[in-house]
Amino acid sequence: MDYTGTLLDLTVLVAVVWALDRFYLRRRRQRAAAADGKARREPWAVAWARSLLPVLLLVGAFRTAVAEPFRIPSSSMMPTLHVGDFILVSKFSYGIRLPQVQRKILDLGTPERGDIVVFRPPWAPGEHWIKRVVGLPGDRVVVDGEKVWINGQPLEVRPLGPYRTERGSLEDVHLLDNNAELLDERLGRVDHRILQMPGVNSSALGAPDVPNAQNPEIVPPDCYFVMGDNRDNSADSRYHGCVPEDALDGKAQVIWMSLASIKRIGTILH
Repeated sequence: MDYTGTLLDLTVLVAVVWALDRFYLRRRRQRAAAADGKARREPWAVAWARSLLPVLLLVGAFRTAVAEPFRIPSSSMMPTLHVGDFILVSKFSYGIRLPQVQRKILDLGTPERGDIVVFRPPWAPGEHWIKRVVGLPGDRVVVDGEKVWINGQPLEVRPLGPYRTERGSLEDVHLLDNNAELLDERLGRVDHRILQMPGVNSSALGAPDVPNAQNPEIVPPDCYFVMGDNRDNSADSRYHGCVPEDALDGKAQVIWMSLASIKRIGTILH
């Protein structure tokens, strides 16, 4: 569901009701009251509009310029993010945009290698995805099986052993059934954990069979190469191509609620 669009539509509707009353209906009530000496009650719709408009404007400004909630829809970012995690996305990390049209009106920065970003994938209109930035504009990114090279240098990874869990969710069962391995990866200034499942191919998700089939090795200008931390269960830039800068919604910052585990609440994302 497009909550931003729904909020904008509701704000416009309420503003129209308020403006119609402010510049037309109120004067008619006042003239009628003066003519017959009887006070006219304010219609309930106008009263609601007058009360809701400041709230909607405040919420809209907050979601546009400060932070927006986002629910993790899939397991592609495990072990960093689980299905049922609710995160806050910083809207000002990469600049402030006008809602819906996504035109940037204030440039405040660009993504760095290792950032977790929420974006609107050109290949899936109307959806919002979340992945980690691996390649920046101008980078030469090569993926061969489980290995990733950036500008000729392999990403530093350190095996941590088999994936273990006590939750027993469907995502965990899938990982355990496929002998998932947990690794620590160094990506720019960010150390984070990834999952690998030897023998499992993301093409099962409907992506092309050949990695990089839709993406050139050199990341184009104003574009970003993104991957999921659950490397063998993520349809990402290896299969769909780079994410344009103007498709970015913001940077994931913190888990503010989690249906997966109460211990995850308050986790700072990196």
